[in-house]
Amino acid sequence: MKASLALSVALLGILLTACGGSSAQARPATGPTDLHPPSDAGDAGAGEQQQGRASYYSDRLTGRATASGEPYDPKLLTAAHRKLPFGTIVDVIRPDGRRVQVRINDRGPFTKGRIIDLSRKAAETIGLVREGVAEVTVVVVSKPPPRRR
Repeated sequence: MKASLALSVALLGILLTACGGSSAQARPATGPTDLHPPSDAGDAGAGEQQQGRASYYSDRLTGRATASGEPYDPKLLTAAHRKLPFGTIVDVIRPDGRRVQVRINDRGPFTKGRIIDLSRKAAETIGLVREGVAEVTVVVVSKPPPRRR
């Protein structure tokens, strides 16, 4: 009896360790969420590129706090990205060449395959509102300086 209990506890421990818990930060990023610097990228991260799908914020979120603490304003050129630092400036480019430059001030999107959530103004600028979701390339223009502790 004690041996089977010990075996059960050991197997449970192995299972929990293998699953890694529910933290998304513990898992390595794969697929379209990875940023890939081109071979001639500078040291500040400018030029990093990512391809995937863009969506945009619902107007119902107007005034709600973003992850950076600023309220969401659909009239500003802002966006949510899972990993880029707040204050990063990126170009969002559609395959047909339409583009918009936005500032990252929120985290998301958390839907598989989507890499950036745009404000309404940014979505309108690249003709995304009617479709709701579209293929884009995200190119880092500049990142904010590292924060001092």
